[in-house]
This record gives sequence, C-alpha cells and structure tokens, in this order.
Amino acid sequence: MFRIIDRYLFSEVSKVFAAIVITLLLIVSSLMFLRTLEEVNVGGLGVDVVFRFLYLQIVRDTSSLLPPAFFLAILITLGRLSQDSELIAMNACGIGLPWFYRTLLVLAIPVVALTAWFALVLQPDAAAEIQAIRLQQQEQATQIAGLQSGRFYVEEQGQVVVYIGEIDRRHFLGDVFILDRRGGTARIVVSAEGHHRLDAATGDHLVTLNNGHRFDGNPGSGHFLIGDFGQYQIRIAGSGAPQHLHSKRATMPTAELLDALSLADRAELEHRLAAPLAILTLTILAIPLVDISPRQTSTGRLLLAFLAYFSFFNLQRLAESWLETGVTPPWLGSLWYQLAILGVIYAILLPESFWIKRLRQRLRRDAGA
Repeated sequence: MFRIIDRYLFSEVSKVFAAIVITLLLIVSSLMFLRTLEEVNVGGLGVDVVFRFLYLQIVRDTSSLLPPAFFLAILITLGRLSQDSELIAMNACGIGLPWFYRTLLVLAIPVVALTAWFALVLQPDAAAEIQAIRLQQQEQATQIAGLQSGRFYVEEQGQVVVYIGEIDRRHFLGDVFILDRRGGTARIVVSAEGHHRLDAATGDHLVTLNNGHRFDGNPGSGHFLIGDFGQYQIRIAGSGAPQHLHSKRATMPTAELLDALSLADRAELEHRLAAPLAILTLTILAIPLVDISPRQTSTGRLLLAFLAYFSFFNLQRLAESWLETGVTPPWLGSLWYQLAILGVIYAILLPESFWIKRLRQRLRRDAGA
C-alpha cells in the first residue's frame, strides 16, 4: 500500500513541478528575449549571437528557479490533496507527517542533484561565456567607435598620423593614409584596403594594410625610396587591455573557489551551495504549511508560506552581503538564514502542531480527573 501511495505522491508532485518549471522558464525566457532585443537595438549585441546569449542566460539562472518551483509544487500538491480530503484519509490509515517528510525528501534528492549540477558546474561556465560574448561585443564596439572614418589620428606627440577614409563593422578599412616620422626618416604609406583588430594583451589598435604604396624620405631632400608592399602594419595606442575573462567571481569555476581564501570568494561559493540546500530546506518548510483538514481555513498558512518564501530569498542576499563585507564572522558563513527561517516558521506553527494538541488534551483529561 505504501509503495502505491509513494508512487502516487511522486507522480503528483513531479507533474506540478514540471509544469511550474516550464511556466517559469517560458516567462523568464520571454523577459530575457525582450531585454536581449533591446541590447541588439542599441547596438550592444550582435544579431548573430542573440539565441546563444539567450540560452546561456537561461542556463545561468535555472538553478535559482528550481528551489521556488519545487516549494510551490509541494504546496500546490498537498493543498489539492487536502481539499480532496485525501490527507484525512491517509491520516486515518496511519500515514502521518513522518511519512510525508520521508517521501518528499526522497523525491527532493534528484532535484537537489540537478540543482547542484546547474549551480556548481553549468552556472559559472555560462556566466564566463556570457562575459566573453560581452567582451567580444565591447571590443567590436570599441574598434568601431575608437576608429572612425574620415578623421585623422595623431599619436606619439605628432610622430604618427593616421587617416582612415572608410571603416565598417567587419573592421575592413578603406583609403588609409599613414605618416610615420619615427626613426629619423619620414614614411608615407597609402593603401586602398586594410583590416583592423584590437590587441587583447595591450588594448592597442593594430591597423594592417594590404597591397599599398610606401614613400620613404624627408621633405626638402632629394633622396626618396618608393616601393610597393603586400602588407604593412602599424600600432595605435588604445585605452588599455580588455578586462580579463575571470575577473568576476561569478565566472570562476567552483574548484577554484574551494581553494580561495577571501570572504568574497567564500560568499560566492556559499551562494552556489545555497540553491541545492534550499531544495531540502524548503521541502521541510512546506509540509507543515498545509492544513490536513479542508474544513480549516488555509488563508493564514498561505500568507505564512509567501512570507517565508520572500523572507528566505531576501535573507539569502543579506547574509551573503554580510559575509562578504565582514559584518558576520567567517565561522558563521552565509547559510545560517535557512536554519533561521525554519526555526521561525516552526515556532509560529508550534501551537497548532499535533504533539502540542495531544499534550493539551492530556492535560485537560488530567485536570478533569
């Protein structure tokens, strides 16, 4: 009998959980897609990377969607069982709260594993690739904005003068003129076409010309060297090297965070661990928030459930900020809020618990005797 009921509860919670996850993913994907289109519209993101960028954002944020989805799935499933008087029937057959805790915690184990995989493995990889795409787009924007067509660029205190007649988003150049006075001999270089890229190490602009002409000699002198070239390159000072890929902690692999010593790195590690641990905590939290009897009003417990949910995730950000800034001691960490929420909710529900009610009945019988 218990195996049939186990499968029944597993099936009901799983179906509701899958429906909630799909709904949340559709909502989040739609919002992210609109924001991505806005970035494309203002030129901050290329059209060719829209869907890849959207996919990476969904992968990055999935671990934060699974805990509330599982919490709501348990509340909705148990609430429906209560409304259909199935919880009363189960209780009459000897199936009480211990069975619900055991069964739902067993069901939570694969969800914990899935959430841990997203939070500890996929999330930092997705965040790193998102940052790489943004850096690439920023580099392209810098290349286009930093070098504009139809203007002169004077570098190294007037020793180098560069003029670019045309430039497109693919970094192809047209009608390029270069005057280079370095080395004691002036060099004039002209070319109808060229290419431009950004040096990742220094942030300098590298202008490469193809199939042009070169004139070496000083004005007023009769000694000039005239020749043709297949390729000519000149460096124009930029604004510094691009930001390193792993400068943000969100992009650091979890294995690196395990060896890190700073409080900020520890806060990031515990932020990733919080998602799979929240599955277990919210499972334990959801069970007593559902009334067994449909005759009892559930408004108060539903309000308490929403209060617990919002307090849970708001305290998470607060606890991580306190750990990172040193407000809380390092030994306490940032996961204490999960135990705190459990303690507060169970303390609120303690007067209505089964054991307290039995204790009251026994005290009344003893007083009547």
